Amino acid sequence: MNRYDAQKTPATFHVKSFGCQMNVYDGERMAEMLGERGMTAAAEGVEADLVILNTCHIREKAVDKVYSDIGRMIREDGSRPMIAVAGCVAQAEGGEIQRRARNVDIVVGPQAYHRLPDLIDQARRGEQAVDTDMPLASKFGALPARTKQARPTAFLTIMEGCDKFCTYCVVPYTRGAEISRSWSAILDEAKALVDGGVREITLLGQNVNAWTGEDDKGRAQGMDGLVRELARIDALKRIRYTTSHPNDMSDGLIAAHGDEPKLMPFLHLPVQSGNDRVLKAMNRSHSADSYLRIIDRVRAARPDIALSGDFIVGFPGETEAEFEDTLRIVEQVRYAQCYSFKYSSRPGTPAADMDGQIAAEVMDERLARLQALINRHQVEFNAATVGRRTDILLERKGRHPGQLIGKTPWLQSVHVTAPELSIGDMAEVDIISAGPNSLAGQPSRRKAA
Repeated sequence: MNRYDAQKTPATFHVKSFGCQMNVYDGERMAEMLGERGMTAAAEGVEADLVILNTCHIREKAVDKVYSDIGRMIREDGSRPMIAVAGCVAQAEGGEIQRRARNVDIVVGPQAYHRLPDLIDQARRGEQAVDTDMPLASKFGALPARTKQARPTAFLTIMEGCDKFCTYCVVPYTRGAEISRSWSAILDEAKALVDGGVREITLLGQNVNAWTGEDDKGRAQGMDGLVRELARIDALKRIRYTTSHPNDMSDGLIAAHGDEPKLMPFLHLPVQSGNDRVLKAMNRSHSADSYLRIIDRVRAARPDIALSGDFIVGFPGETEAEFEDTLRIVEQVRYAQCYSFKYSSRPGTPAADMDGQIAAEVMDERLARLQALINRHQVEFNAATVGRRTDILLERKGRHPGQLIGKTPWLQSVHVTAPELSIGDMAEVDIISAGPNSLAGQPSRRKAA
């Protein structure tokens, strides 16, 4: 068996995160925690002493990919880095990972990664380093304060877990029950991010709009109250959130989209299917009609809002007519962008044992039709932006000299050539052309924030 040199204390690390934005957030927090321990992130292209695979378990091939990545870490001379498997695959597989891949030193679930420094020490001593506990106590209190960010946008997890138990989904089993972080902890982290240069924060949760808590005066609050309080941070220019559930789209949150300027006009609200029988089989607690009524209310509050969603095609038992109901709801809503997937059977979920599993070639054909419709609407939405004057937050450099890339309020990427501007500036631009995935803009009046 190839082993990590246990006599060597890891000095450098690399975190490789897969999947959702919450994994990206978790990966950043692990990096900050290891940095506080005195370790440094390995430069790009340089082998690290410790490699953390921060895994996602949503797709069918996720587990196979983890083992493939582990195998590629063995160097030509037979040596390897210390290997940690974190995230949802770690939670689902537990100690089985080390039985299948004896090169793995550490297995840590998404609710236990605050114990990573202790697990590193255990691994160096040759002890079994596995922690997939889901303690009631929040891990967030054990994490270090946020450090200065290298970019003007940041994710901020405000709640974790899920109580919805959709029949296709592993999240309740890998992330646990819904737990909301405290009002004060969220505000403290947001202020630390803003003090470190962040101008846009995206609030995260498996069902982010299910967040509840009490403010500093003991008053009950939903996510709308939290958004309004965050908006009082002067240097914070933009607020977004994902992923939301239709049943948690409260009157207050809908109203906030209409009257809080810092809450961006973009809503990711997954429906998954346009057919009520399929929705019931998925254990989605909304109907196609109730979903559309929520969309109507959101648009009444904020007429220019851009909508995004998730769709699963080929759920067990889905007929051609039921799939066509999904096409109809896409046609009615006309999403600015969407995520769409073939149904992927996850072991241990109720849907995995349902009758009527759909043939792969049928799912392929349905997905192609759905994505063609979604893409057409996305192109139309982007084209309708041409001629509009809007602010973009400049986030990163483009491929060409003097080119910067930013996002519109509607989450569209915009390329602009403006060598006098900097990453982190808010720039007023005129949109001059549109492609399927991005826009081109030119500065109008220029202002920096």
